[in-house]
Amino acid sequence: MPRLGAHVSTAGGVSLALERAGRIHLQSVQIFAKNNKCWIEKPIDPDEVRRFRALAAAFDRRDMVSHAGYLINLAASDEDIYKRSTASLRDELARADSLGLAWVVLHPGSHGGRGEEWGLDRVVAALRRVLHETRGMRVGILVETTAGQGNSLGWKFEHLKRILAGLKYSRRVGVCVDTCHIFAAGYDIRTREGYESTMTALHRLVGLPTIRAFHLNDSVKGLGSRVDRHEHIGKGQIGLSAFRFLMNDPRFSDLPMILETPKGPDMKEDIINLNQLRKLIHRKSPGRHGRLTPV
Repeated sequence: MPRLGAHVSTAGGVSLALERAGRIHLQSVQIFAKNNKCWIEKPIDPDEVRRFRALAAAFDRRDMVSHAGYLINLAASDEDIYKRSTASLRDELARADSLGLAWVVLHPGSHGGRGEEWGLDRVVAALRRVLHETRGMRVGILVETTAGQGNSLGWKFEHLKRILAGLKYSRRVGVCVDTCHIFAAGYDIRTREGYESTMTALHRLVGLPTIRAFHLNDSVKGLGSRVDRHEHIGKGQIGLSAFRFLMNDPRFSDLPMILETPKGPDMKEDIINLNQLRKLIHRKSPGRHGRLTPV
């Protein structure tokens, strides 16, 4: 069964995110381990770390991730921003490791007009340095697929292959696939044929075992728009069929699948989206031929 979850607010303290997750019975959780619009913050209070870890006992470690801040750009041509970005990523990893999280999800960055090859070399060099400097930590990095807005990297599966190969397929580096992002990047997952073609390309270029998490988002904008605008499940341009294929794909049945759809403070939108996804999950009927029937 997919391990369904959501990005959860840490307002009031990181441990409160797990309390909120427990209230709506999430199986996987994503948080910001610091303000997502600053470079570095003071360390998390030790008492708060202890409270978080106590609550985290209810979750499998592999199902808990943080998302790196939005200022980080490992392809930046500006040396000051590049240095700040690598330092900020080290801080993100340290914070996630202190909390016992499995992964930090990362947008690879923007080449700023210098070209994809130049930008990818820049990303690989930064990640290689950060991985070396944090080699004693258990936490790893998930490079996220992007929609390809502007000069962003990561919207082609070939970009991911280049990054993973440049890091010699480190066990501390994997991939997070965002459904809105790959659709906006031009991968049509709305039909069975398109879905299988996309997954075949993923396997050929990066290998399905490198995929360690999914972000589940419908898309406001159309196929190939290269615009990153998340929508509620089944309410956007992707529609329900793609999510039905994913929910019942045995290749990803034990991975965290995390909502990043719009929401209010009471998380009622998450509940609605999670219920929608659960309705798409099929199970084997005890009848003849193991026919699949809706739960």
